Amino acid sequence: MELAELIAQLRAELTEAMRAGENAGLRFELGPVELELALSVGKEGGAGGKVRFWVAELGTEGKASRASTQRIKLVLDPRQAGVPDCRPLISGEEVDGER
Repeated sequence: MELAELIAQLRAELTEAMRAGENAGLRFELGPVELELALSVGKEGGAGGKVRFWVAELGTEGKASRASTQRIKLVLDPRQAGVPDCRPLISGEEVDGER
């Protein structure tokens, strides 16, 4: 999975949580979101080559690769478009196993 795809999925989940909590009696202000990831960094060859970042799958299977794995921590501070000084509010139904 590419890093951009992971962030897009996170954005979609947070947007859905905001939508689900629009009329809820109890809402939560969304603070900074911290992600700690293991990324594979690879470079495509050729004249127009570019560096790409993939979220690494962690497991016991060993594979040879030309990509190096780096650990990074991203801190995202979500804001709604058009309202940059206001933190979004989220809520929703409790899901089994949720912390």
